[in-house]
Amino acid sequence: MGPRWRLVLVDDHAPTRAAVAEAVAAAGGALVGLGTSGGEAVTLVERHRPDVVILAVGLPDGDGVDAAREVMARAPCPIVLLTSRTEPAVIRRARAAGVMAFLVKPLRPAELGPAIELAVARFREFEAVARENEDLKKAIESRKLVERAKGVLMERHGLSEAEAFRRIQKTAMDSRRPMIEVARALLLVERLEGAPSGRRQSSPP
Repeated sequence: MGPRWRLVLVDDHAPTRAAVAEAVAAAGGALVGLGTSGGEAVTLVERHRPDVVILAVGLPDGDGVDAAREVMARAPCPIVLLTSRTEPAVIRRARAAGVMAFLVKPLRPAELGPAIELAVARFREFEAVARENEDLKKAIESRKLVERAKGVLMERHGLSEAEAFRRIQKTAMDSRRPMIEVARALLLVERLEGAPSGRRQSSPP
């Protein structure tokens, strides 16, 4: 039986690399590629085709968010961002670049597995949305709307994230419409229902 996940790690901080490697092994994964600069990220991902890539934000040749954007443009795969910076601007940039999940330094080993599983699950959803949108930027924007629509379903019906996505996907298939249209329609209904009485808060634009 093979490893739970095959990972590429890009981080120039030796103690963090050691901590991640230990946590990955403990969780049943295997590090198949290791880099210390953003410029290596795409090469490593293309060479090893990992299940997930973990990228540090601070890298000697630039920003890990830029490296994530390059990976998503050239060799898309699930990306977990390893960061000590959690300010909203960094999170927004990371999400816009296609990052699927986050790990906050100092690494807590128990959080590694759930973050990887979340990144992998969200990437599968991203691939489903991307099949409807050849343009990467449109696919990322579409995923944001689907994420918001999932949130509405989770809040209204007590669904899990995966169940909410499957409901949107099934509605799209049954109605022969793209998932992005289903998500827009759901968000519009939520906004209209919330407007008159003020009982519900619509999702932010």
